[in-house]
Amino acid sequence: MPSSRRLPARKGRAPRKQTKRFDPRVFLANIAVGGTVVHYRPKQAIFWQGARADAVFYIQEGRVKFTVLSKQGKEATIALLGPGDFVGEACLASDQPLRLATATAITECSILRMDRELMLRTLHKEQRLADVFIGYMVERHNRTQADLVDQLFNSSEKRLARALLLLSRFGKKDHPEEVIPSVSQETLAEMVGTTRQRVNYFMNKFRKLGFIDYKGGLGLQVNSSLLSVVLHE
Repeated sequence: MPSSRRLPARKGRAPRKQTKRFDPRVFLANIAVGGTVVHYRPKQAIFWQGARADAVFYIQEGRVKFTVLSKQGKEATIALLGPGDFVGEACLASDQPLRLATATAITECSILRMDRELMLRTLHKEQRLADVFIGYMVERHNRTQADLVDQLFNSSEKRLARALLLLSRFGKKDHPEEVIPSVSQETLAEMVGTTRQRVNYFMNKFRKLGFIDYKGGLGLQVNSSLLSVVLHE
């Protein structure tokens, strides 16, 4: 018979000390950091293209439109940003003295403004914030590359569906925003690179298929089923 040997009982491990998860929103919401919280009304500019780039902004509440104006006077929407997003962070680069785009409030906004030097000092001092910020910048870079591929290879219908999913923060680890604050079809057309008429056609199609739903004054509800449009070959 094969011999058997009872293994000694394993001593219980000491419970790990629970470390509090770093929350950049809480950290940056602390006025003692040295920033200034500014409230903006809808359509009010936060900064302008060509203005001096001397501060970083952190969106606490509300939605912000990021646009660029060509020499011919044509405006294009680069991105729509929301709570937890940075805007104007390009000023941290030493070779970026002027703003390359305009940031405008779409809704009522509460935004933390931090001078460039203060932001740099804070990033050097608070390693956890620096880690979050670097992760944010990498994600933003990846998003820009994905946007370029989207423009080059996908139809305007797929681009619109992807834009709506991104605006609703689909796939985010934190709680996604199921309802997007009101965004005009003109703005969506600028983001997607098509006409307002085409956006209107696809929005009606998405609504009839149950992918989106208008919530009156609350905004637009985006359902996860809209992902099928993006994945469809």
